[in-house]
Amino acid sequence: MEILRTPDERFAGLPGWPFAPRYAEVDGLRIHYVDEGPPDAPPVLMLHGEPSWSYLYRKMIPRLAGAGFRAVAPDLVGFGRSDKPADVEEHSYARHVDWMTEWLEAVDLRGVTLVCQDWGALIGLRVAAESPDRFARVVVANGALPTGEGRIPLAFRAWQAFARWSPYFPIGRIVQAGSRTKLPRDVVAAYDAPFPEAKYKAGARAFPPLVPTSPDDPAVPDNLRAWEVLDGWRKPFLTAFSDGDPITRGLDRPFRARVPGAARQPHATLRGAGHFLQEDRGEELARVVIDFIRRG
Repeated sequence: MEILRTPDERFAGLPGWPFAPRYAEVDGLRIHYVDEGPPDAPPVLMLHGEPSWSYLYRKMIPRLAGAGFRAVAPDLVGFGRSDKPADVEEHSYARHVDWMTEWLEAVDLRGVTLVCQDWGALIGLRVAAESPDRFARVVVANGALPTGEGRIPLAFRAWQAFARWSPYFPIGRIVQAGSRTKLPRDVVAAYDAPFPEAKYKAGARAFPPLVPTSPDDPAVPDNLRAWEVLDGWRKPFLTAFSDGDPITRGLDRPFRARVPGAARQPHATLRGAGHFLQEDRGEELARVVIDFIRRG
């Protein structure tokens, strides 16, 4: 497996990003994470999605740490400052779940509040279902745990085709397209920073086609087993979706209907936000998470 590592200088002076890098090695791969706030405080684990990196949580990290929580935000393998397998075929749904499960064990987080969005939810909910004793509660924000059933939005099919076939894959502009807020030029550039050349984007290219969109997808049996755990999940479970995401609109309803821990929770709708609600309403989402944890 050819492994790429983005040069450190690519991350120098990024706007709104004063956080010291930390690393853990898993399966021969170096995984980067941010770890701010009191080290013995209850951890809030924030998992980003596609094609972003932990920079997506820069508005939330200081607010969570300032509220007395341990704010932890890793980069998925293939993203951010984490190592990047250069071959698209080296990326599979199961492999990413295994990598993040091993990372969680290496860092030894317990009593975790999971905050997950996009592929952070596809991976994070699997990790939580496989290691439930490490998790205290879950917040799903514009995310899902698909089993290949139901109608696939046209916007998502177009996104899958674009990721697979487009010769041009501009990470920063993709994040901008999924945000309602006009991002400053240096913020767009910060999303591009981990990917100095096209070969660094294998993970970002791989993820959209890996989303299960039919019942015979190889990931479906594992996702169904994860749903079996969620169907009995009585720990607090919250949805915090935006009102302006054409891809995940309505996907909060199965969680609210099926997960016992979602009953009587103050589920949130963040107004005026797109797919990347951390960009559009990051401070508001941080407040939702803080209030949810303090609720007990």
